[in-house]
Amino acid sequence: MNLAQMGLMEQLIFVFAALALFLSFLLLSQARLTAMVHVFAWQGFLLAALTAMVASVEQSHHLYLSALLTLTLKALLIPWMLHRLIRKLELERHQEQLQKQALVMVAGAALVIFSYWIVLPIARLELANTRNVVSLSLAIVQLGMLLMVVRRQVVAQVIGFMSMENGLFLAAVAATAGMPLVVELGIAFDVLVAAVLFGVFFFHIRDSIDSLDVDLLTRLSEEEQG
Repeated sequence: MNLAQMGLMEQLIFVFAALALFLSFLLLSQARLTAMVHVFAWQGFLLAALTAMVASVEQSHHLYLSALLTLTLKALLIPWMLHRLIRKLELERHQEQLQKQALVMVAGAALVIFSYWIVLPIARLELANTRNVVSLSLAIVQLGMLLMVVRRQVVAQVIGFMSMENGLFLAAVAATAGMPLVVELGIAFDVLVAAVLFGVFFFHIRDSIDSLDVDLLTRLSEEEQG
């Protein structure tokens, strides 16, 4: 079944998943941390809307609670916490221009193609919509990893980590129509706790070396070992 043969709701699910992938590319290209947080919040909003759509298609009522939980955590609470953290760390005007941006974007596009190639042989994914959404989810995970590799700022790397979790959540919703509610609540709690712990960790790093640059941390570690 191709995309043209899908129902309206299934097409909307695919479009929202594609928009979430587009926002992952925006995360890669943003220079300011505050702009990255805004993009991350919009990605969380798209995931919440997509989860509600899957709940409507699959008649899985517990997914409506998952959608509400995703909206509260990923689109509102965690972005608010990140904004507050950035203000306290006095990083509102911090900018980190992406080095070799064109090369990074080409690498991101290659990861999307690789994701489709990985998912294509999976015979069990007979529906084109499921196969496409899982491919996009895998691409979001890999773009989050790429973001963590190419950025030097620790806060940006945490946003990349959270974006990876968004991709995993999207794959779980698309492929299995949602995990058991207890599991989803546990994961949501873990993500919230991780965000709090990251904030505490950032303050300890800044108090120790007065910087959140990963390259500086690496150089300090090499000097201590030498």
